[in-house]
Amino acid sequence: MSPPAPRILAGLGNPGEEYARTRHNAGFRLVDFLVREAGLLWTWEKRFQADTALLDVGTTSLLLLKPRTFMNRSGECLGKVARYYRFPAESFCVAYDDTTVAAGRSKLSLDGGSGGHNGVESVLRHLGSGFSRLRIGIGGKPHREMVLADYVLGKFSAGEEQIFENQLPRLAEGVRLLVREGPERCMNWMNTKAKAS
Repeated sequence: MSPPAPRILAGLGNPGEEYARTRHNAGFRLVDFLVREAGLLWTWEKRFQADTALLDVGTTSLLLLKPRTFMNRSGECLGKVARYYRFPAESFCVAYDDTTVAAGRSKLSLDGGSGGHNGVESVLRHLGSGFSRLRIGIGGKPHREMVLADYVLGKFSAGEEQIFENQLPRLAEGVRLLVREGPERCMNWMNTKAKAS
């Protein structure tokens, strides 16, 4: 039996202007793009400690979430949302930056560990496994000696920024496909899609 399409898309990141365009905020930037593209506005939900927006995809509504708890506590927000709506982990898709995926590429996966990502680790702790993951490639560190936190909390170079911006419409298309046709169809499309120019 195919897994269900998600009801909620949570973009992970850190709140605050100083983090706005860092690599670690790739998830935030995707949900921000979806909100802008649809002409929506974010609504602050104190009970979830998150900004929310409702995106219509055909006849289905997708709840967009932007946790304001900082990256390493992202799961607290998702856990509250799951309990409030009585949704299982399978109802969630989590979008986040991934250093193991090349810049300009993205992958959808249905399970796995945290891969050392603090936000995903928090989601696993508070939501459990079973959620789908939209892994947005930011590429690896330029050299082995560099501290990972310095890399992910750093800003894209001008060239990297252009690659990332070019990728957003394709990611948005992938999200709509995910909601309309489910994770397996989306994985087949997204995981084999050519690198964005």
